[in-house]
Amino acid sequence: MAPVELYIYDLSNGIAKNLSYQLTGRQFDGIWHTSVVAFGKEVYYGPYNPGPVPGIQIVEPGRSHHGRPMLVENMGDTQIDEETFWEYIQELQSVYTGDKYHLIEFNCNGFSNDCVGFLTGGSIPSYIKELPTDFFATPFGQQLRPMIDQIFRRTLPAPSSTPRAFLPAPTLATTSGAEAAILTSPIHICTNSASFNSLLRSNKAVVAFFTSDTCAPCKMISPVFGKVATEKNRDGAAFIEVNMSNGMSGVVAQDHGISATPTFLFFLSGSKTDELRGVNAIELRSKVDLLLYEAFPLHPHVKLDLPAIRAVSLKPIIYSQPPSFDAAYGKLASFIEASSAPDKSAVVTAFKAEILPFLKVRFPPATANGKEKAQPNTSVPQSFLASFAKVTITLLNNLQPAELFPVVDFWRVAVLDDRVASWLGLAGTRKDGPQTDITQKIFVKVVALHEEAHAVPRNLLLTTLRLASNCFMSSDLTRHILTPSTTSSASVAPRSTLTSVLIPALLHDDDSTRTAAASLAFNIAQHVQKPLMEAGGKTPESTNSDMDAEWQVEIVSALVEALSRESSNEAIVHRLTASLALMLHLSPFYAESVAPLLEVLQTREMMLAKLAPVSGGGVIVPTKLNNNGTLV
Repeated sequence: MAPVELYIYDLSNGIAKNLSYQLTGRQFDGIWHTSVVAFGKEVYYGPYNPGPVPGIQIVEPGRSHHGRPMLVENMGDTQIDEETFWEYIQELQSVYTGDKYHLIEFNCNGFSNDCVGFLTGGSIPSYIKELPTDFFATPFGQQLRPMIDQIFRRTLPAPSSTPRAFLPAPTLATTSGAEAAILTSPIHICTNSASFNSLLRSNKAVVAFFTSDTCAPCKMISPVFGKVATEKNRDGAAFIEVNMSNGMSGVVAQDHGISATPTFLFFLSGSKTDELRGVNAIELRSKVDLLLYEAFPLHPHVKLDLPAIRAVSLKPIIYSQPPSFDAAYGKLASFIEASSAPDKSAVVTAFKAEILPFLKVRFPPATANGKEKAQPNTSVPQSFLASFAKVTITLLNNLQPAELFPVVDFWRVAVLDDRVASWLGLAGTRKDGPQTDITQKIFVKVVALHEEAHAVPRNLLLTTLRLASNCFMSSDLTRHILTPSTTSSASVAPRSTLTSVLIPALLHDDDSTRTAAASLAFNIAQHVQKPLMEAGGKTPESTNSDMDAEWQVEIVSALVEALSRESSNEAIVHRLTASLALMLHLSPFYAESVAPLLEVLQTREMMLAKLAPVSGGGVIVPTKLNNNGTLV
């Protein structure tokens, strides 16, 4: 037996981990390129042909132009002998040629998966295989897809017409740095039974297309299959192409009784459920839709008649009223003067010369009719943001907690400017991000006071909650403050920090603070709900499902507790109820994690009690509960 290893390279060199959530709304820890190491050689697939095998590169382990791998995964041992493996690679020459390479649809990771399947019967990690599905489900990915297709649909230099002799002990390739960034394929090319069976085990829904080089009808239906795979590709579903003319694919066909091409087989949870022979595009689409519906049914709440919930506005609650800048600065100036802050004169100068002039022009006071005449076209001075961030950090480090509310309130208004919000939201993209991630620093300050058992001053907590609510006006800043993992500018996951600000505030003694906390909870809930409603109740795809489930359970638990305690303010009850309803409505974690929690917390009984009549007629919470006690 010989060991088999998977070399994993991050082609972004850490950039994806730090910036992906801010840019896409999803966390991607790398842009993965993989190769297989067996029998003392590293084998991988690329679009160029410097080596003896067209498209397939063979080098000494760790000696490719990618350098040393970021990770090495043990794929187990193989009982295949070395000569058989190189014969298999020889057969793949006609499959994995340089001219067939596509960044998304036919690349190194599909090749690695084939080799691992042949050698061990296993497969490469799912986080590598499913990267394209997750990335192209984001708006940013959808924007990039046409450009990527255009680049990789180009005509590549034709491979040499002179056959290359295959060497059982292969000559090593000399690689260059010209190879394109590599993702993974929506269509899995299977050339052996081990790879095929591995895909059946690791996916709930599988569609297998059996084809051959000499099959004319196959060429007619192949583009349809490719389009269906691209449209329907998702986590837990696999679209497989088995070309019976290549490799050991004929064995796969024999295993499944394929006697003619084209033939499509449909599998649910590893068991064959249907079969389609011949060219019938309409029937193919119909059977794929049925399979995916059975594998990934719509959320059970989709079937409920819930007009009130679906009519809830998914616009965030915003605190747009500007303060009296002169009065607020007057208080702040007195705090600065009495502090031990270094270089007080520079701080005062920054406020008078840059910060206040911009804020006053951009957010003028309300007119006689109560409406503000904001000036969105006001230019942002080049040094304004860096200067504002610098003095804010100085004040956070030197003023007493009760003296910080004016500067936090200035940021509360400032983030309503898209340019300011985007600058803050993209803190992780800048070298000075750790110093200028102001929202994170303010939230961390509040959390630290909680953790040190100090009471957070009401004025600081209230303005911080309102600042957090206003962050939801910007998609960049929303993604940033809800990033579920650490970033280059935040040593603690921003979402965790924000949650730690919110939850204690929901139980605060002060009505205004609880109202602001309930508003922030609603903004979080509407942000969670919006993509679920856009998906029409389909089970969403997620690479952080465990992390998201724990977080949503934490939020739901806090909302239920806050509702159970709230007895004096009807407006707060309504906001909390709307927040809870949105968190539950299409939650992908409802059945497994959330519903049992609601039962333990006796949510049904608590909400029924909230339906008791109040003075003046009516009820506190005009909502509907379904039969199993879920608030909707």
